[in-house]
Amino acid sequence: MMDSWAMWLVDLLPGLGLSLALTASLLAFGLPLGLVFAVGLSQKSRLVRGIAIALVEFARGVPALILLYVVYFGFPEFNFIIDSFPAAALALGFSYAGYVSEVFRSGLEAVGKGQREAATALGLSNWTSFSRVIFPQAIKIVIPPLLGWSISFFQATSLAFAIAVPELMSRAYVLATTNFAYLVILSLAAVLYAVVSIPLAHLAERLSQGRTAKRAPVPLPLAPIKEGTPRA
Repeated sequence: MMDSWAMWLVDLLPGLGLSLALTASLLAFGLPLGLVFAVGLSQKSRLVRGIAIALVEFARGVPALILLYVVYFGFPEFNFIIDSFPAAALALGFSYAGYVSEVFRSGLEAVGKGQREAATALGLSNWTSFSRVIFPQAIKIVIPPLLGWSISFFQATSLAFAIAVPELMSRAYVLATTNFAYLVILSLAAVLYAVVSIPLAHLAERLSQGRTAKRAPVPLPLAPIKEGTPRA
């Protein structure tokens, strides 16, 4: 029995590798898009802000599974045929961007107003001010929550099974239907998901606690004793 478990576990490893590759792909698409959404949400122009709000609400309001179906089955109706892997990366990346846009927006707003005023006083352009002053400070703030969302979407790659991406869940299901050992094989798949997710979740928690400790208020120094003030 143990030999079978070990063999099944080895058979699942290529699926885990594809799940990780899909996660990297959706992050490569979703992170820049989420930042663009966040910048759009903070614009003064009502048109730009309205478009950003509509896209973010759509990305967060529509289930990721439906987005997968829309991209994979719906796009071909417009003569835009896309393979299952890039379709999953685009759909899940778009959904991911909707959620992390608020993370980016909060991080950008957390940068002190004085930093923006100092950049303006130095005569920096808006792009230089954003790329050299604002964003480097904001990224340190947003890393822990971004990591948390990345873990969630690594697990959500199992939805790509619905459009025939041979990731971990898909490989586990096919293997289970072949050997009729659903409980063991799906449990092994769950363990592989957990092996990746749990250490990253602890890392995100430690990074978040580190940020909180650094931002803790510094105790005020004791007021100096003025001349003529009675001493205890």
